[in-house]
Amino acid sequence: MVHISRPVLWINTVGPAVLGMWLAGHLWHWDALALLLWLTLPFNLLIYGVNDIFDQETDALNPRKGSLEGARIRAAEVISIWVAVLVTNLPFLAYFVWALPGDALLWIALYLFVFIFYSAPPLRFKARPFVDSLSNAAYALPMVFVPLALGTGPVWAAAVALMAWSAAKHTFDAVQDIEEDEAAGITTTAVRLGVRGVVLWSGLWWAAATIGFAMVNVPVALVNALISGGLLYMLFRSPLVSTAHGLYRYSIAFPYVAGTVAGVQLAAALLLGWYP
Repeated sequence: MVHISRPVLWINTVGPAVLGMWLAGHLWHWDALALLLWLTLPFNLLIYGVNDIFDQETDALNPRKGSLEGARIRAAEVISIWVAVLVTNLPFLAYFVWALPGDALLWIALYLFVFIFYSAPPLRFKARPFVDSLSNAAYALPMVFVPLALGTGPVWAAAVALMAWSAAKHTFDAVQDIEEDEAAGITTTAVRLGVRGVVLWSGLWWAAATIGFAMVNVPVALVNALISGGLLYMLFRSPLVSTAHGLYRYSIAFPYVAGTVAGVQLAAALLLGWYP
């Protein structure tokens, strides 16, 4: 179950929650603990467990599966995965209903809805070009519901910028799966646009994200521009599925690097007495 949850990608759920807490003016707040714990194994098991259940056909063709980049499940494991998803998530959700304000709960409900139906029928966003990319904007929603859970408003410039960033990264990463998706009859944004089209699509969203980040923190915006620009340039120079797969390791590192830049600034602000 830990393998299915893809621990290397937990930063995509925990990271926005921590940033949401920091931007709300709290270096640490105990009321955020349950949310942060939920956004580790439980919610990632929900995202990728549901994804693996409904993607068995394409995963069987995908050489990336069965490695650090994702599990390859057997049909006999489906029931145990559903049970694990429910057992790990329902206690947290019950607690949130009891403990959190209504506005935070509405955003959490949207978060759940998008990630369940990204993979699950009948909506199955991942098989709908452009909807698959835009639905990944939901990765930014912890930057909305964590501040609300702590009784403050979100920093919308940062949240919207991360929404644009997530849409760009999803489509960029999907280039490496074009051949498997085509073989399974799935038309993603990457399949519809082709490699060169993805460079333009993701470039526009990453440019929008850079503008949004610059409204909150210029160093993070600069790092975002440099890394995204480098990834796009390398894919533009060699518009191949194999190139996209080679770049995936750098794409995984992208949020870690940007998060480190934010963290170093936070440490400096604490040292100098500028935060909170």
